[in-house]
Amino acid sequence: MRILVACEESQEVCKAFRERGHRAFSCDIQECSGGHPEWHIMGDCLEVINPKPFYEEYGDEQSGKHDVSVYKGIKFVTMDEKIHFVEGTWDLIIAHPPCTDLAVSGARHFAQKQKDGRQQKSIVFFMQLALAHCDHVAVENPVSIMSSAWRKPDQIIQPYMFGHPESKKTCLWLKGLPLLKATDLLELPVCGYWSNQTKDGQNKLIVDGKWIAWNDPRTAKERSKTYSGIAKAMAEQWGGIQ
Repeated sequence: MRILVACEESQEVCKAFRERGHRAFSCDIQECSGGHPEWHIMGDCLEVINPKPFYEEYGDEQSGKHDVSVYKGIKFVTMDEKIHFVEGTWDLIIAHPPCTDLAVSGARHFAQKQKDGRQQKSIVFFMQLALAHCDHVAVENPVSIMSSAWRKPDQIIQPYMFGHPESKKTCLWLKGLPLLKATDLLELPVCGYWSNQTKDGQNKLIVDGKWIAWNDPRTAKERSKTYSGIAKAMAEQWGGIQ
């Protein structure tokens, strides 16, 4: 399958599909941290979602004649500077749009974000991904205003459904895909470092063995990464969908 994982720098989902033999690519405005720049498109994911005409020229050096073939598909360059083509559309798009302006956990800032247009911009971007020209689409976000701005998610999953002892509600809006089934359900999930309270009352998490605060620049990036168990379940259950 030809798969695009939009807004993913960690490459966790991309690698899970690659391990199962699929032609998967991650895409983000940031460089990838997953170790495979040859599978990463650095740039605006919207530019590699919708099919557009691209041209190839075939020439005969001796006769000087040249023919031009026109394809409707997607042409892009990965971080290793290699050119790739996808004829037609992607078979599957899994998107992780930024949730900073949408998540209900930041509701206290909504008034300002609505006033300066940030929230509306994020809503539009979310919808461009959700309504992408593809038969199979999954859009992931935490509990957010999209439940009222658009519609309720098809499914809410938790890391502890896939073998990780953490609690972190993740909503999935699906198009042409079945609900994700739990693969390693922990009966008594333990809230891990995502919600661990330190003595100063702030929610913090551990990075490289050290506590970092909620407002540390690394926090948002670390929290946005997909759990490996969830990525593996996506690859196993959605890889090969018709």
